[in-house]
Amino acid sequence: MSNKKNKEFTSLYMPVHAQFERFCKARAYGQMDFKDMMQETIAIAFEKFETLQSHEVFLRFLFGISIRVLSNANQKIREEKWPANLDYASSGKNTAEHNLEIQELYKALEKLPDMQREALILFEISGFSIKEIAGIQSSSEDAVKQRLSRGRKELLELLSEKSNPIQTVEL
Repeated sequence: MSNKKNKEFTSLYMPVHAQFERFCKARAYGQMDFKDMMQETIAIAFEKFETLQSHEVFLRFLFGISIRVLSNANQKIREEKWPANLDYASSGKNTAEHNLEIQELYKALEKLPDMQREALILFEISGFSIKEIAGIQSSSEDAVKQRLSRGRKELLELLSEKSNPIQTVEL
């Protein structure tokens, strides 16, 4: 039974690995090492695999677990630590400017409320539909749309402040 469970779990996990990794990198940034978050999530998901009602929702199952893993880690450790080795989403561009932009985006995302941040990451980075996000966050589609709208607006303000700092001139 264990070998069958292992094969079934692996067959579901391998096609969604890259998408799950991108989600974890974005969501855990500045709070927890994303690899630790992924490993803990996979271990829990494997233990609870029998409770999965449908294989179609496997990625949402992983996302839900990873969100709880991060929440539990944040409750235990309240001090913020930036990872020493920043590993950004693989986009093919490895310029210092691009890495700086990603770092600024992640810093700005971190300042958003949790639900807004999760909705933006799930929608914009992971490519989930509003309906799927509503299922993951246990809320209505209208609430997700509102979180996305408010999150984008606040994110734009945060990033605009960074790129256009107010300069004072003494006369």
